[in-house]
Amino acid sequence: MNILFLGDVVGQPGCQAVRRFLPGFKREHSVDVVIANGENSAIGNGILPQSANHLLDSGVDLLTTGNHVFRRREIYPYLDAHPGQIIRPANYPSSAPGGGYTVYAGGRFQLGVINLMGVVFMEALDNPFHTVDQILPKLKDCNAILVDFHAEATGEKRAMGFYLDGRVTAVIGTHTHVQTADEQILPKGTAYLTDAGMVGPEQSVLGVKPEAVLKRHLTHMPSRFETADGPCRIQGILLNVEAKSGKVNKVTRVNLV
Repeated sequence: MNILFLGDVVGQPGCQAVRRFLPGFKREHSVDVVIANGENSAIGNGILPQSANHLLDSGVDLLTTGNHVFRRREIYPYLDAHPGQIIRPANYPSSAPGGGYTVYAGGRFQLGVINLMGVVFMEALDNPFHTVDQILPKLKDCNAILVDFHAEATGEKRAMGFYLDGRVTAVIGTHTHVQTADEQILPKGTAYLTDAGMVGPEQSVLGVKPEAVLKRHLTHMPSRFETADGPCRIQGILLNVEAKSGKVNKVTRVNLV
């Protein structure tokens, strides 16, 4: 099976880019499952039911999220109502809306997907290493397991990759919106990428208009961040996986304009 994972989708430009790009890419590469991190897909920030539906209607099968998932209250009931289509980091308290993992049934295979959030330079959530240990036994019947590790620190991401090497199919980092060039298959067979990047305006600072970011850096005063305009860069990773064994045959980084 071929699994496409797209990095953080940024605002309306990112959502529109997914809709334009995805149908042709899926046909060309015989993609079976599309997963995208949608936590920044809403206009302004966060994720809304409208932006989630836009991505799902565009051909995305499952949405992961991260530290911005709860910025917009409108998404709270949506998370509870669509557990098979959108998940939030599993190491949030159990009282938080939604769930942190799910199983995508693809007919000839079952794909487990886990969403985790790092704690280095981020919120003080439960230990993601302990959290994933609690989840994995619940996915023992899956053919393959993919982990979206939404984290700031590259060292924490690398550590998670080696911690799960041989135990999951892939560990893919998100959050920084800057794609790394370290795609690889780790020694025990797990595919790894420190950060998938983003689907968002190429001429931007992480998807935001550069002038707004520069104003904050130069003046240390609040500045309203607005999504940039112009052509979008589409970034992510394509995994070729044996459906029965979950073994990764090939890892291809996606970086297109």
